[in-house]
Amino acid sequence: MMAMLPENMKSKLSWDSVQSEFGSTESIFVAFGKKNENIFNQKALSHLWELTNALQKIDEVEKVTSISSIPKIESADGFLEIVPLQPKSELSESQIDNIVKYLNDNSSIKKRSVSRNDNYFNVLVKPTDNIPHNILRDAVVQVGDSLLSKNYEIHYGGTAYITGSVPGMIKKDISMLLFIGLALMSIVLLFNIRNLFAVGMIFSIIIQSLLVMSGMMGWITHFTGSENFYFTIINSSMPIILLTIANSDGVHFVTKFFKEMRKTGDAHQSVSEAMDTLLIPIFLTSITTIAAFLALYFAPIKQLMGYGICLSIGILYAFILSLTFLPAALSLKKWELKSLAISRASFTENLMKAFGQVVVSKPKNILLIGFVTMLIGIAGLNKLVVDVNIANFFKEDTEFRNSIDFIDEQMTGTMDIRVRVEGNLKDPLALYEIEKIQTLLEKNSSVTTSFSIADALKQMHRILMDDDPEFDVIPEEKQKVSNLLLMYSMSGDYDDLSSMVDYNYNTGLITALSSVMSTDQIISFVKEIEYFVSKLKEVKNVSVTGMAVVIRDLIFLVIESSVLSISFSMLIICVITSLFFRSLTWGFLSIVPLAAAVLINFGFMGISGIYLSHVTALLSSVIIGVGVDFSIHYIYQYKRLSKEASSDKISKNVINEVGYPIILDSVSNMSFGALLFSSFIPVQYVGGLMVFAMFSTSFGTLTLLASIVHLLKKNKLIGSKIS
Repeated sequence: MMAMLPENMKSKLSWDSVQSEFGSTESIFVAFGKKNENIFNQKALSHLWELTNALQKIDEVEKVTSISSIPKIESADGFLEIVPLQPKSELSESQIDNIVKYLNDNSSIKKRSVSRNDNYFNVLVKPTDNIPHNILRDAVVQVGDSLLSKNYEIHYGGTAYITGSVPGMIKKDISMLLFIGLALMSIVLLFNIRNLFAVGMIFSIIIQSLLVMSGMMGWITHFTGSENFYFTIINSSMPIILLTIANSDGVHFVTKFFKEMRKTGDAHQSVSEAMDTLLIPIFLTSITTIAAFLALYFAPIKQLMGYGICLSIGILYAFILSLTFLPAALSLKKWELKSLAISRASFTENLMKAFGQVVVSKPKNILLIGFVTMLIGIAGLNKLVVDVNIANFFKEDTEFRNSIDFIDEQMTGTMDIRVRVEGNLKDPLALYEIEKIQTLLEKNSSVTTSFSIADALKQMHRILMDDDPEFDVIPEEKQKVSNLLLMYSMSGDYDDLSSMVDYNYNTGLITALSSVMSTDQIISFVKEIEYFVSKLKEVKNVSVTGMAVVIRDLIFLVIESSVLSISFSMLIICVITSLFFRSLTWGFLSIVPLAAAVLINFGFMGISGIYLSHVTALLSSVIIGVGVDFSIHYIYQYKRLSKEASSDKISKNVINEVGYPIILDSVSNMSFGALLFSSFIPVQYVGGLMVFAMFSTSFGTLTLLASIVHLLKKNKLIGSKIS
């Protein structure tokens, strides 16, 4: 998620500063215990000691924070003495009681170490710099499961755990569902085309294109090292989009080939006729689709650039195969003229002939229905919600989601807000302002705890003054603050404070942990924090970052990327088709089904409560990538056939020509409704919306576009010549 933010964005700059000065803030939480048993017992504390030490030995781990590693501050003859809170593995009852008392006296420490009902320990694992989260996640889980699984319930959480788990889950999930989708697609194609060899050739194009796209993605990553070409959750729709486009080219060629075979019975002549008819529209659809995806270069989320480039490579290769490999294979095959595929039109093909008659006879009624549907879609846009919180990407009541919810409900939560401040942090006035920021943070009901150097100083002050609660405040004099820090440094380790303040006490970090918030809550809360800190005087260069702020910024980037990619794609397609057909009218008509489908699709998302994320936002790419194929095939064949038929028969003949391959292409791609069974909620949405997008683009072309063109032609508002 951080890699999606532009390098010059304020929250990204703040994030990078925090990571550089205070180390990684993306950690893994390990919570273990038993639901109805108090965790403060000899056996559990012994296991905590063992787990803490085992995790600390992992190369990928920089620091482990738990009761077994937290320092305890004591007062000894007017000085501060720092000793281990848990001095050894095996503890007596009195030592356990002392730990419990210390935690109860220091609620901020306890909230980070123990669950709300004292039945689970919480262990915070901080990674070393530049360690991939999937490697860290696997190492931590392996140690945790090996030591604890036999005796305790274990929950893992934190941003590093979530992002470390997602790659493996994506690989497993998408691989399985793509296999199911391909199986369903093959059934649909076999039912209609009725020839195993022809379907096999279409699948060969699909598989080869996928391999080339994936391989090029790997090579580009290898040679450039750019994160823009990593395969992440944002890329999970790439294989599906390429499948739909590669399938489209193959279906159009094969259906035209069999149609010609019924007339001529000669494979070479049929291939030649299919090439003459489809070479230009397939070339044009490929060029416009590639141009539309390359328009993602202008999106503010830079991963979309890699997304567009790699997809364009796959589309280009599918185009080459469709006009070289596929015709060659069909020419070399010895065909049985009495086979069903050649001797008889399929049910769907005959159905489209009847459908063409309906469109021609009632174009105004069809047009009216289309406009009403568009108006409903436009109304639904107001209800569209944006949500990029990765915790909401997983189904409820699954093991992964349950662990995230457990950390939110019983521990400190999986989300964080970090406030970086600069100033003289030994000055009580600056520390008072840090305290005010924490007070503001903790007013939010979702925030479970916050901590900073101000908390550490208040704790030192209180303990030095015989643990009197009245002294749980920041000292009023600079000298007292300096003395407390000096005493701590003489007995303790500076690393204990390194996550809160730098060595010179000029830069500090306030950390607030919270449970998951809604999108609206995050936007409102971050706005409130930024306004509050802008009024402070003693601390300077205050910046707010953390996962909550990243989510806030990503929300705006998703919206901006969606609007820009759709706008640029539409514009580029309109320009290319206008130049090719030498008519601005035809160029505009080519994007009519796309615009209608985009409006209806996103409106439907708003009405049905499907949120817009950086995954579902890319559905516009599916609509544009496939929809432009349909509209260009229709327009090209309309202009070609208009030379051979009277005005009244043109629309019917065009639907007879392109309606069958468009519907077959659409129905076969609807098989990717299999994505509805994904573990990722956004991918489920992609599956459902994929079905809807196929329906809206195909029928939009054969109804809305066909009706408009028919009426314009009837009223002599458009010409028919290509040149």
